[in-house]
Amino acid sequence: MMQEATVSSATDPWGRVDEEGTVFVKTADGERAVGSWQAGAPEEALAYFKRKYDSLVTEIDLLEQRIKTTDLAPQQAQATIDRLRESVTDAHVVGDLDHLLGRLDGLVGLLDGRREEIKVARDHARSEAREVKERLVVEAERIAAEETHWKNGGERLRLLVEEWKAAERIDRPTETALWKRLSTARNSFTKRRKAYFASLEEQRGMARSEKDRLVADAEALSGSTEWGDTAAAYRDLMRQWKNAGRADRDTEEELWTRFKGAQDTFFAARSAAFNERDAELAENATAKEKLLEEAERLVPVKDLRQARQALRSVQERWEALGMVPRDSRDRFEGRLRKVEETIRGAEESEWRRSNPEARARAEATVNQLRTSIEQIEKRLAKAQAAGRDKDVKDAEEALTARQAWLEEAERTLAEFS
Repeated sequence: MMQEATVSSATDPWGRVDEEGTVFVKTADGERAVGSWQAGAPEEALAYFKRKYDSLVTEIDLLEQRIKTTDLAPQQAQATIDRLRESVTDAHVVGDLDHLLGRLDGLVGLLDGRREEIKVARDHARSEAREVKERLVVEAERIAAEETHWKNGGERLRLLVEEWKAAERIDRPTETALWKRLSTARNSFTKRRKAYFASLEEQRGMARSEKDRLVADAEALSGSTEWGDTAAAYRDLMRQWKNAGRADRDTEEELWTRFKGAQDTFFAARSAAFNERDAELAENATAKEKLLEEAERLVPVKDLRQARQALRSVQERWEALGMVPRDSRDRFEGRLRKVEETIRGAEESEWRRSNPEARARAEATVNQLRTSIEQIEKRLAKAQAAGRDKDVKDAEEALTARQAWLEEAERTLAEFS
């Protein structure tokens, strides 16, 4: 008689495969079939359906991460949660489906918190938007009433409108009222600007006449070799130019080209003269460099009297040498000044150390403390003899403090010796 073939089965904490190859998943509501497996061992079936479960876990992990770390819209997140809930409920997988449903419920709670955060943020943004729009209106009204730089004012008003559009919308009545004020301010500015340009032609004629005169003066000075006085004169001409107003564009450009050309001619000649003079002063720089090295060797100060005499000699020779090139002037003066300040500091320290009044005060302090210590020692001896413990303790503490003060006072006095 032939032997019957046996059918194997396999189990798992979250599912099993019966003898006929049907795969079941275990849930809180009981078991349900999720598939059939006829192609291999039951363990392979469980492994296959577990991998499908792991895919669901990965989807939920990714969704949770997106909700926590990105600005994923709540509506989109909720739709994904609903889709995943349906997928988990009917999933043909083997795994802890109840746990996945619980995680999805947790994500719904997290999403509710995100919705509340968004609502609070939106309310805050609207409150800020109202403050922003009120500020924009106030600035627009100021420009409309005060601004006389027409190009800047017009550009700023344009930017105010752009900022208005970019800001969050607020309640309609407030939005309408503020926008009306902003529009009124823009219209007022436009009317003032038109009135200004209506009278500008006359002003341009006056500016053209004034700048003609300034150009003639600038061209007359261009060949001067009185460098200081002429440079000051050009600065005054430039101030007058700026105050003269603007002519029409073509005239303004032509006059400015002539005016600037005259200035450039003068200042180029001055620079050439200064460069030539700087070259002549290079020898002075070399000599002063050696004097600086000599002065810097006086620091640190070892013999104050000798250092003072040596510095005085350096200073006299320094003045006798005269000027150095402009690019070296500040650096050289700074190095010499540093040596001078160091020696002056040493002189002040020496004066403080030898000051008789300060020495007398230090001696008086030492003597006073020594007297006080003697008195406390006598008091301590009497307390010890009488067995008064509290008085002994108080006297010992006072004695310790006075002795510490005396040590400090004696160190101070020693500095004067």
